[in-house]
Amino acid sequence: MPPVEAWQKVYVDAEKFVANDPHAKTTNCIQCHGGQGNTTDMAAAHKGVVTDPTANAESTTKLCGTCHADITKAQVKSLHFDSHGYDTIVGQRLGTAPESHKAWEQAEANHCSSCHTTCGQCHLSQPSSVGGGLIGGHQFKKTQAFTRTCNGCHGSRIDSEFTGKNEGIPADVHWTKAGMPCFKCHTGQELHGMGAAAGAKERYDGKPAPACLDCHPTVAPGKGQVMQHNVHGDKLACQVCHAVENKSCYSCHVQTTDKGDPFFKIEPSVMTFKIGLNPKKSADRPWNYVVLRHAPVDPDSFAFYGKDVLANFNALPTWKYATPHNIQRVTPQNKTCDSCHGNEKIFLSEKDLKPYEVQANKSVIPTKLPPKTGQ
Repeated sequence: MPPVEAWQKVYVDAEKFVANDPHAKTTNCIQCHGGQGNTTDMAAAHKGVVTDPTANAESTTKLCGTCHADITKAQVKSLHFDSHGYDTIVGQRLGTAPESHKAWEQAEANHCSSCHTTCGQCHLSQPSSVGGGLIGGHQFKKTQAFTRTCNGCHGSRIDSEFTGKNEGIPADVHWTKAGMPCFKCHTGQELHGMGAAAGAKERYDGKPAPACLDCHPTVAPGKGQVMQHNVHGDKLACQVCHAVENKSCYSCHVQTTDKGDPFFKIEPSVMTFKIGLNPKKSADRPWNYVVLRHAPVDPDSFAFYGKDVLANFNALPTWKYATPHNIQRVTPQNKTCDSCHGNEKIFLSEKDLKPYEVQANKSVIPTKLPPKTGQ
């Protein structure tokens, strides 16, 4: 991501804003940002200024909701707006003692909330997690460059996979062949928490959206001419055959400095490709096998904030259901039948686990591999 220059943080191209931005026709700076009018003194003018007037649900509803009522109503409850997705997942690992929940709330406020975004941080500036900064002189746009917005929060893993920044691993075919931006698949409805994404409690809540068959309906099992698709039916998620190595992270520990500044320590990430049993099997995700990715958690991740915070650590696998963004038509595991069948290297096993996570992952480790076919 390009570095944020000092002028980008403060510079507003007033001429372009007034001439081209519809917001300039209906409001003025003070109505959104506060501050004082009728003065030429900079300090006095900026008294009470709010840098991001969309930083909380109340102000977002008041300002953006005036013209974008339906979007705003959904957005302030969406996974992008706050950190309730973390509550859903981490909450299942918490102990029953009140102290466990109190410790998590403190850790979440220090380390998780800043990764979530506001209307302005998608449509006007970079996310605050990468330093903020206006992208185009205070020009609101329906879709800003994803390299300056989406990548602010999703750059270390998803962007590296999608655009081929992981050494030796090809970029996603949707990028190399079509140059597709994030917004081509991830629509405004999804990003604002509308439609299928409405009321989502975590990332993979509800139907898969987007889904591969949305754009490729002619290769659906039983409906197309691809023999492998018809043979496997709904036994495999598409990524099992069409994704490649992806990044797994381990053992994130959060704490603060003596001055109270939050930081985290994480073990070096590694590139993995592991297939396992589907931990989210449902009518929406009927597959037996899916790609799994290791989550950066261990029993002591929040030990700085209290003892046994994750007392129910085994409630969820540490190898999680994943949808890697590095899709290929031909992959190492689909070149032949036996590139996958009977190939112990690509299926999760207890040998891949650390002692503290064996129990947590029993539900996703295949007990019997698909047998070799001789092909």
